[in-house]
Amino acid sequence: MRASRLVSLLLLLQNRGRMTAAELASALEVSERTIYRDAEALSGAGIPLYADRGAGGGYRLVDGYRTRLTGLTSGEAGSLFLSGLPDAAAQLGLGAEMAAADRKLLAALPEELRERAERVRARFHLDAPGWWRSPDETPHLSAVAAAVWDQHTVEISYRRWDGADVRRRLDPLGIVLKGGSWYFLALPHPGPGRSAPPAAPSPARPRTFRVSRIRELEVREEVFERPADFDLAACWAEWSREFEQSRHRLCTRVRLSRRGLELVHALSSPITAAGADGLRPGADGWCEAELYVESVAVATTEFAAYGPEIEVLEPAELRASLADYLSAAAARYRSG
Repeated sequence: MRASRLVSLLLLLQNRGRMTAAELASALEVSERTIYRDAEALSGAGIPLYADRGAGGGYRLVDGYRTRLTGLTSGEAGSLFLSGLPDAAAQLGLGAEMAAADRKLLAALPEELRERAERVRARFHLDAPGWWRSPDETPHLSAVAAAVWDQHTVEISYRRWDGADVRRRLDPLGIVLKGGSWYFLALPHPGPGRSAPPAAPSPARPRTFRVSRIRELEVREEVFERPADFDLAACWAEWSREFEQSRHRLCTRVRLSRRGLELVHALSSPITAAGADGLRPGADGWCEAELYVESVAVATTEFAAYGPEIEVLEPAELRASLADYLSAAAARYRSG
């Protein structure tokens, strides 16, 4: 642990130049006293490290000195794919590894490329969560990530979308970050109370779970065999497509004004809006469209946002629901 910290201290000074003990302590998450001891150890090992006394002083390396101690550990290498997502790396338990890998990569670059890399980092930032929402609370995320990496079976207590609590024994295959929410894909694992699969089972499909809905998690000693043909990106794309389609089963027939045709792409999902693609208003400024939505309840609040720019023709249940919804809103404002 100390050896890794000494290398990190050395790389910080190489990449940034003079730094105070307080700055080094903050970057390495240790005390200033630890920095004093580490600096003495580096000097004693022959590293040309100098301490400038007084205000504005600090530690620095002799001009021109560069270390070649830039080899990445396995954990640091594994964090590189998250180099643009520091918050995500921290949630996965890879924050320290990513910071160390970043220092080593900068140290290994020639000076002109290192300066360019620093400029890119200073000028571009990726913020994954959408507007007006906070990331999910995911206290079990790092444990799920470790189980994915080490191929350990997990047993979870999980709250489904309908509020029911269930227990599942799973073989976790991969983790996905989507719009600020974490998901993991897993295969069911035979456990107590479940029969073993038949001798020639049909291929099981991974299921998707939202990490924030895990109530309890136990990482078991069992090691599972990861399917050789599992493709995380392809599996997630297929599941996402099926999930979105499954949520839009209600076909509605509506009239849209010229303004309504513009609003459908701003206020509705792409699947709903696809029903209006290529349409043009008629002589009266309106056109008919078939729009697929999730349900009467969802469509009522969604179409209400269109105001007078939409008229629901079918189904009758949605037309009546929207009329009641808008009438109640109008009555509330008239009563004032």
